[in-house]
Amino acid sequence: MSEFICPIVDSKNLTAREIMNLAKNLQQNKLSLIWLEATGCSGNIISMMNANNPDLYYFLKNIINLKYNNSLMAAEGQGAYQQFLNTLETDFILVVEGAVATKAEGRYNIIASNDGFPVTAMRAVKLAGDKAKYIVAVGTCASYGGISAARPNPSGSVSLQEYLKKNIVKVPGCPGHPEWVIGTIAHLVYFGMPELDEQGRPVIFYGITIHDRCSRRSYFDRGIFAEHLGDPECMFKLGCRGPVTRTDCPIRKWNDHTNWPIGDNTPCIGCARQGFPDGMEPFVRY
Repeated sequence: MSEFICPIVDSKNLTAREIMNLAKNLQQNKLSLIWLEATGCSGNIISMMNANNPDLYYFLKNIINLKYNNSLMAAEGQGAYQQFLNTLETDFILVVEGAVATKAEGRYNIIASNDGFPVTAMRAVKLAGDKAKYIVAVGTCASYGGISAARPNPSGSVSLQEYLKKNIVKVPGCPGHPEWVIGTIAHLVYFGMPELDEQGRPVIFYGITIHDRCSRRSYFDRGIFAEHLGDPECMFKLGCRGPVTRTDCPIRKWNDHTNWPIGDNTPCIGCARQGFPDGMEPFVRY
């Protein structure tokens, strides 16, 4: 297992003693974490399972105390929900993936049962959101509404910020890259709030557009454009949303730095951008 270095902190500015003290205090600084899967596909927790350097095991063992997540925890039923309730009385980070369904009092999304009564994600998000030390929206649905809130939106789904009316940290993406998520949470645990842009996104991951670092940028600058999918030139005229989408996909890539959409001859569809998917359609145009 590789050694973890927080991707947001410039370790060159720390002395050797400070680095040693930081390492010794990692366990002491661990916060509890509640990860709620609201109205969505659970793609973000699945994406997290593909993490590497650090991997999911290191994240769970050394960075946070995961107290509640229905996909990863061993407890079930009433016992699992009781652990959620107990965590509300501690210092914890709330992570929400998926939008918040509000129609029919949130009954489009039931996450637990308490004393025989259904618990909606809307209710759980409110309970935890009122007490969390930090709140993180992971994925585009939680950050902006995303696919869950796309037309015609029968569940009345809204973004986490729209529902809670609080300042939150947004880590959009469909799904969010595991390094974006782990890096953001690690910074909250060890150093507090990272630098955020005007939308509440960590600048370290969302400070540039895909277009800024795209491997096909030189074709754009010379006015050479692909005419069909599979052509090697810039895909701007095929509908690529790279110029208006802020993530570091071109340099971070996916599947353990193996590939990314444009590297696989697919235009960026703007999945990490506000307004996705409705505002990004059609995904491919000629």
